[in-house]
Amino acid sequence: MAIDAKYETLKLQLDDGQVLQVTLDRPQVGNAINTRMGQELLALWRGLTEDAQGVRCVVLTGAGGKIFCAGGDLKERNGMTRAQWTHQHEIFERVTFAMTDLPLPLIAAVNGHAFGGGLEIALCCDFIHASRTARFGLPEVTLGIMPGMGGTQNLPRAVGERRARELLLTGRPFTAQEALEWGLVNQLADGDALLAGALDTARTIARNAPLSVRQIKRSVRYGGQMDLHSAYRFEIEAYNQLVDTEDRREGVAAFNAKRAPVFHGR
Repeated sequence: MAIDAKYETLKLQLDDGQVLQVTLDRPQVGNAINTRMGQELLALWRGLTEDAQGVRCVVLTGAGGKIFCAGGDLKERNGMTRAQWTHQHEIFERVTFAMTDLPLPLIAAVNGHAFGGGLEIALCCDFIHASRTARFGLPEVTLGIMPGMGGTQNLPRAVGERRARELLLTGRPFTAQEALEWGLVNQLADGDALLAGALDTARTIARNAPLSVRQIKRSVRYGGQMDLHSAYRFEIEAYNQLVDTEDRREGVAAFNAKRAPVFHGR
C-alpha cells in the first residue's frame, strides 16, 4: 500500500490518520530528483489514487529547510545516453500526470529554493505555501533543455502568459515575494510557521466532506479546460453526484442540530 511502503527518497508522516506529510528526503543533494525518487513518487501518487487509506489531504515539503527541491539530479544525468535520459524522463512525466490526476488535495509547503523540476512539482500541486526566503526559477533554457514536467503549461496558468514567457525564456530566478504578488504562491511564512500553516490548512480541508472536496477539485480542473457554458454544465453534473450521499445528509443534519458534522466519504 502507498503509505505503508518503504521509501529510500521520501519520508511519510501521517497526521490524525487524515493528513499525509510527504517529505522529499535527499537533503545532501538539495532533494534533487533522481530516478529512484521519480519511481517512488510515481508509486506513491498512483497508490493514493487507487486507495487513499483514509488520507484526505497531502502536504508536500522538502528535507533540510534550505532547498525544497533543486530539480533533476544533474550528477546522475551527467553522461546519460539518449535512451537513458528518455527512459528517466518518461518516469518524471508520469509523476506529473499522476500528481495532476490525484483526487486528493495536494498542498506544496515550499520551505526553500525550488528550481527546475522542483518548481514544476510545486506547480502540479493545488496551491503553494512558501518560505519568505525561498527563490524560484525554471533555468532549463540555460542548460540546453526546456521544462518538461508541465512548467510551460502550469506557470502561464499561474502567473499569466506574458510574465511566464519572460521567466521561461530568460531562466532568471525570482523571489517568494514576487511569486506571491504574481499569484503563484498563496501565502508566505517564516521558519517553522510555514509547515505548521500548511498542515493546519490541510486539517481544515480534511474536516470537510471528502466527496465534496474531490468533486470541487475535478470541477475546477476539468472545467478550466472548457468553454464557460460547458464548464457550467460540468459543474452541475459534479454537484448532482453529491445530492444522494450520506455526507450531504449529515452536513444538513449537523447544521440544523448546531453541531460539527462527521463526514465519512459516503
